[in-house]
Amino acid sequence: MKLSEIKEVLKTVDAVNFELPNGNFVPEYFHVTEVGLITKNFIDCGGTVRKETVVNFQLWDANDYEHRLKPQKLIHIIELSEKVLGIEDHEIEVEYQDTTIGKYDLDFNGKNFILLNKQTACLAQEQCGIPSDKSKVKLTQLNVDSASSCAPGSGCC
Repeated sequence: MKLSEIKEVLKTVDAVNFELPNGNFVPEYFHVTEVGLITKNFIDCGGTVRKETVVNFQLWDANDYEHRLKPQKLIHIIELSEKVLGIEDHEIEVEYQDTTIGKYDLDFNGKNFILLNKQTACLAQEQCGIPSDKSKVKLTQLNVDSASSCAPGSGCC
């Protein structure tokens, strides 16, 4: 989900809820403690230099059980970060500490924001020797040479 998309969604919802991949929710008294811009410059295993930029939201829950972040307040935080930090319309990455600090992609299911597990991948598979996905073939689609094969019950095996 891009920054522009979350701002549009926030205009239509009454509450800001984040659902974890396991179906549990970030406690409703969470805080957004950071909105930032993260740029990662790196080289992949094939030698290609790459650059990735995301908008980072850090969620945190404390013993502030009366706290509720309203959609309009989150829009204000986002707009302030865009103005002060010069943040553009990038994909959002969410940090949240469960058993460790997790990084998640973000989606919306019509009611709640969904934290999606991020996945690693090789960006240079053709240079790493990673085989491409093999096409799946049904055994019934294989051509069988009847002269060199056994028929069930023929006793040739």
